[in-house]
Amino acid sequence: MYSIRTKFTLLTIIAIIVTMSTATLIGVISIRNLGLSDADQMLHLKCTTGAMNLETYFNSVEKSTKTVAMLVQDSFEGMPYENLNGQVENTRHMFDKVVHNTNGVLTYYFRIDPAISPNVKGFWYVKQAGNTFQEHAVTDISQYDTNDTSALVWFTVPKATGKGLWLPPYNTENLDVRVLSYNVPIYWQQKFVGVIGMEIDYETLAHEVEKIKLFDHGYAFILDADSNVIYHPQMDSTLQYGEKIAIDTPDRILGDSHVQYHFNGIDKEAVFLPLSNGMRLYVTVPLYEINKGWKILIWHILLASIFILVIVSLFTLRLTNNITKPLRNLTAAAKQVANGNYDIALTYKDADEIGILTQTFQQLVKQTKSHIGALHRQVYIDALTSVRNKAGYEAYIQKLQDKMDKPTEKLAFAIGVFDCDNLKQINDTYGHDKGDIYIKTASQLICRAFSHSPVFRIGGDEFAVILENSDFRNRAELFRLFRLYREKILVASKHPWEQANITMGLAVYDAQSDSSVNDVARRADQCMYENKRLRKEKQNKPS
Repeated sequence: MYSIRTKFTLLTIIAIIVTMSTATLIGVISIRNLGLSDADQMLHLKCTTGAMNLETYFNSVEKSTKTVAMLVQDSFEGMPYENLNGQVENTRHMFDKVVHNTNGVLTYYFRIDPAISPNVKGFWYVKQAGNTFQEHAVTDISQYDTNDTSALVWFTVPKATGKGLWLPPYNTENLDVRVLSYNVPIYWQQKFVGVIGMEIDYETLAHEVEKIKLFDHGYAFILDADSNVIYHPQMDSTLQYGEKIAIDTPDRILGDSHVQYHFNGIDKEAVFLPLSNGMRLYVTVPLYEINKGWKILIWHILLASIFILVIVSLFTLRLTNNITKPLRNLTAAAKQVANGNYDIALTYKDADEIGILTQTFQQLVKQTKSHIGALHRQVYIDALTSVRNKAGYEAYIQKLQDKMDKPTEKLAFAIGVFDCDNLKQINDTYGHDKGDIYIKTASQLICRAFSHSPVFRIGGDEFAVILENSDFRNRAELFRLFRLYREKILVASKHPWEQANITMGLAVYDAQSDSSVNDVARRADQCMYENKRLRKEKQNKPS
C-alpha cells in the first residue's frame, strides 16, 4: 500500500514529466532548425569575408600591374623606336614607386619580345630580405617559341590572348619557386612589344587562404575557372583531386553556391564564391562540426530539463514532507521512547489536531522521564554524596567486562579504591551527622582530583574510581594532585570531621593476568589495605 505522500508525489512528477517532455521536444526541433540556419549563415559569412580579403590581395597586385601597364602603354604612343630602351628605364622607375605599396609581390618585370628588339631585353626584379628588390638575370626569351603557350606561360599566354590575366600556379625558371602571376601585354603601333607583370609567392597566397577557417576542421581552397586546383591544404597529396571531383558531383545542392558532398569518408558542406580573377573560393566544413553546436545545445537543454525535473521533484517531496513530517516525527519519537530514549525534540507547534497530539505526547514523555529519572537516582545514585552508588559501580564494571570478553577490544584502564580512615571513631565520638560531613568531604576530594572519571561510593566508608583514556594515561599526576589536595584539607581543617584521612590503592588492568574486571578491583582493594597497614605502622611508630 502506498502512502498519501507517495501517491501525491508520483502524480505530480508524472504531470511534470509529460509537460516538460512536450516542451523539450518542441525546443529540440526549434534549436535544430535554428542551429542549421546559423551554421549556414556562418559558412556563407566566412566564405564572403575570405573572398573579400583575397579580392583585396589579388586586386592590389592586379591594380598595380594595370596602372604601370597603362602608363607604359600611353607613353608608347608616338614613341620612336630608338627610345625603347629609355622607355624600359622609365618603366623600371614606375615599378619602383608602385611595388612597395603592393601586398605580397615576389617579382615584377617588363620583358621585351625578341622579335621587337634583340638587344633590349627588359628587366626582372626579385624581392630580397628586408622588403627590398634586386634586379635578377632575365630568362633568354629568344630560346623559346613565343607562340607556344605551353612554355614560358607568363609571356606566351598574355601574347596569345592579347589581354591581362591571372595565370595558374607555376614554377619560375630561374628561382624554382611556385608563384601566381598577373600579366598584361604591351603594344606599340598595334604590334606586340612585351609583357608587364607581377608574380606573387604561392606560400603567401597559401597563408592568406589558411586564415579562412571555420570550426576545428574546416578549411578553404581555390579552383580556377576550369576547376584546376590553385590552392588546397593537401596540395602535395592526391586528396586535392579527390575533393575537387567530389565537390563537382555533390550529393545535395542546397543553393546556387552551396552543396553537400562525401569525401574521404566524411560528409561535408561547402559554400563557394567566384573571385574577380575567374578563380573560385571554396569554404568546406565537416557536417558533424556543423551539427555539433546545436547538438551540444540540445544536450544542455536535456540536462537542464532533467535538472529542473529533479529540482521540482525535490520541491514536491519537500512539500509533501512538510505535510507528513509532523506525523512521521511523532512516530519516530514514540519509537525512541519505546527504546528508552526520553530526550526527544518535537518542534511542530501549529494549533491543529497534530499539534495538539504532539503537545500531549511531549507532556506524557516529560512526566515519564521524570519518574524514570527519580527511579534511576534511587537505584544508582548515592543519596548522601550524589556520586554513583554500588549498583552503579557494578553496572559500570559489567560494561567493562563485556568489552573485555570481546577479543577485538583493546582495554586500558585502572581502578582506584579509597577508604575513609577513622569514620567509626568520628561517628561514635561526634555523632553520625559529623560522620556524614566526613564522608562528603572525602567524596568531594576524590571528585575534585578525578573530575573526568566516574566516582562510586561502594561502601559506607569506601569509594572507587575507574580511570580510562587521558585520566588513565595521566594517573600518576592525578594521584599526586589527590595527595596534594588531601594535605591542604588536613592543614585547613579545624575539626576531625573536616579532615580527609583517606587511604588509596590502585591497580592497572593487565590482559595477561586479569581474566575479569573483578580481578583488577581485588588487586586495587589489596593495595589499599596494604597502604592502610603501612600508614598505621608509620603513625604508631615512636618519634
